[in-house]
Amino acid sequence: MERIRLGMVGGGNDAFIGGVHRIASRIDDKYELVAGALSSTPEKSVASGEALGLKRVYEDFKTMAIREARRKDGIEAVAIVTPNHVHFQAAREFLKRDIHVICDKPLTSTLQDAKKLVKVAEESDGLFILTHNYTGYPMVRHAKAMVDAGEIGRVRVVQVEYPQDWLTVDQDIKQARWRTDPARSGAGGSVGDIGTHAFNLACFITGLEVESLAADLQAFVSGRELDDNAHVMLRFEGGARGMLWSSQVAPGNENALRIRVYGETGGLEWAQEDPNYLWHSPFGEPKRLITRGGAGSGEAAARLTRIPPGHPEGYLEGFANIYSEAAEAIIAARDSRNPHHDVRYPTVHDGLKGVQFISACVKSSARNAAWVKLDH
Repeated sequence: MERIRLGMVGGGNDAFIGGVHRIASRIDDKYELVAGALSSTPEKSVASGEALGLKRVYEDFKTMAIREARRKDGIEAVAIVTPNHVHFQAAREFLKRDIHVICDKPLTSTLQDAKKLVKVAEESDGLFILTHNYTGYPMVRHAKAMVDAGEIGRVRVVQVEYPQDWLTVDQDIKQARWRTDPARSGAGGSVGDIGTHAFNLACFITGLEVESLAADLQAFVSGRELDDNAHVMLRFEGGARGMLWSSQVAPGNENALRIRVYGETGGLEWAQEDPNYLWHSPFGEPKRLITRGGAGSGEAAARLTRIPPGHPEGYLEGFANIYSEAAEAIIAARDSRNPHHDVRYPTVHDGLKGVQFISACVKSSARNAAWVKLDH
């Protein structure tokens, strides 16, 4: 199979997430990285491109979009892995030229830009894929399949949390600087950086929309402009209730994303730091452990499973599953056919919901945790 020609915006030598995307794109051997505008400065972009052995390196993403669209061997897709405030402008340039976009979350840094980008994406022949990578974990897919099949009954309660501790004190490092800067990160701190992952995961597994929320955001570190801790109450369509906690000032927590979903007849529990296991608790019966690739694990998980049970799969593979589903959709578009499988990667519309979530949390907290409706 001919690999998809991939470009990258952002993700230079000192960028963590750029390396993650490059690895993820190559795990299933469906992409070849051939071009990039890898930094905000031309010098750094060229240096990073040379280090990666790229065939074509550009000083800025607009020049890259224009020139690649003119080439017969130009890129078919671009990965955008910049700070949040660049997402809209970069994605727009490539979508305008019908180049597929694979973008890191959140969609944009403002709600206004998110709505504009949805319109651009809808008018483009390019696909838009948002890398909410936790939806790519096999046991998350199995949990969703169980909820969809009614195996825990109608959903009543959703508890989701994402605590970290790396911003417990003020840190003068690149990742901390832009994530705590409203001009680059947007209006949300922890609620935008990791709270959006928790929000997306809750909606993905349950299949429910959040109708309204009440949020209490706090910046505990002195001088910090954006929240580093958030408590959010959620009201879902159909009457389900939920609570979301995101924090980057919780000592002892590294990347502790965890979700519990309770229905009329049972409950499910999954933790990102132990991702190959899903707990199912049928009401009145013993708890059951379902393992990735093991007995009871269904087709939704099997399709995303690469190695035998007992061999850990996790973060990079979750990203790779999003990239591989994107590749299947891109190749199907190239061949003017529908994808072979039920492709479930997050779209621009999921991204809009995430930015609406951030905006509603900020608005609610400013009103002393008043209930705010989400406009879908």
